[in-house]
Amino acid sequence: MNPIESLDYTKLIEEIKYKTARSGGSGGQHVNKVETKVTAKLNIKISSVLTSDQKEILLEKLKNQISKKDNLVLHQETDRSQLKNKEKVTKKLIDLVKKALKQPKKRKKTRPSKASKEKDKKSKKVRSDVKSRRKKPRVSDW
Repeated sequence: MNPIESLDYTKLIEEIKYKTARSGGSGGQHVNKVETKVTAKLNIKISSVLTSDQKEILLEKLKNQISKKDNLVLHQETDRSQLKNKEKVTKKLIDLVKKALKQPKKRKKTRPSKASKEKDKKSKKVRSDVKSRRKKPRVSDW
């Protein structure tokens, strides 16, 4: 079964913990009063929505973004609205989980076509001729 299909994202969103902080950037004095930066935290190990296989996959593929306490942490502070930042960071986190759980397609082995083999041969011959013309002529060739 595909690990991405068996996941209920609405329940996963309920497990995300949010924290707000004051955000830098434009906004004048307004930024000094309002906490618009949103940090989303999802603990992968204690998640009840994720299966053990899914947890293993996420811990392996996202190991550079997961803290020592097995939290997947993302920040968002681009907008001046806390609600917009919360929506964006939630979407970003869900997309990251989906991408990590998506299984890559298997490569189909193919052979080079006859035309491509001929083309390679011709280009090698041309290259060989170019290089042979660079050499000094030998005395025995006279």
